[in-house]
Amino acid sequence: MLSKNKYLKARDFILTNARMIERRLFEFHFADGDMNGVYHAVYAYRNPDGGYGHGMEPDTASPESQPLFSIMALEILDEVGYLNKKILLEDFMPYFESITTEKGGIPWMFRPTSTYPCEEHFKSVKEWAALSTTAPLLGMLEKHKVDIPWMRKAEAFVWSEFERIQDTHVFCYLCVPRWLTFLKHTKSQNKAEKKINELKKWISNNGIICEDKADDGWCLYGKPHSLNFAPSPESMLHSLFTQETIEADIKNLIGIQKDDGRWDTWYGISEGTKLEWAGIQTLWVLNVLKNYGRIEY
Repeated sequence: MLSKNKYLKARDFILTNARMIERRLFEFHFADGDMNGVYHAVYAYRNPDGGYGHGMEPDTASPESQPLFSIMALEILDEVGYLNKKILLEDFMPYFESITTEKGGIPWMFRPTSTYPCEEHFKSVKEWAALSTTAPLLGMLEKHKVDIPWMRKAEAFVWSEFERIQDTHVFCYLCVPRWLTFLKHTKSQNKAEKKINELKKWISNNGIICEDKADDGWCLYGKPHSLNFAPSPESMLHSLFTQETIEADIKNLIGIQKDDGRWDTWYGISEGTKLEWAGIQTLWVLNVLKNYGRIEY
């Protein structure tokens, strides 16, 4: 269990260091907060074209709208129960349709056109259609009972992309949940079940899970543990892991909390954005521990 004292340290770290969006999410999940507060924090990142920018992900301060940031906005709104069919169709789809490629999918990112600070990898990003953005968008549309012509070509792209990349990005615990959003809600459940079984095989057999808990990167990007793929007992990939594995990873996750209450990351283009990333990571850990009933309040 995460003790009450350590929980309060994590709370205080978020409230004094994290962005408003994480503070509002913390309030929603842990202090009976209102989803309207999350909505206002999310929409602060919105541009006139309907896309989201302005450091929605702290790796860039660039104001331009980005497909990935717009997907992140969708995910957060859905997380707190604010997203609905009307918002999807009126506030999001005009932007997504405007950036759809000839293949039917939307890009992951665009190279920034401003000179604002950003991580170097954004400056050379491939601007072609991506599974990690198109799949979750389709999943959200299906979940909220949207049926528009745009979805036909996009779905064909997603299935073809699954076949093309196979297990290439299965190490990425940020990509896989976005694939699962689509696989959970698509009407093609026979195909989805086959793909989910392949995912389980790839994660189990390819050394994806970081077994070395002494590794400084354990639980961070590229070195995931079971909870990255199964952040709650209801997760689609939860059955992939034994109870012993889950328990060991929960224990280790609690044990690597810093003295100031944070769970750290190595990300950040400045000391300020490192704190922002730590706020994101700390909130994620608290939500996982809450899902498994491991916090003393």
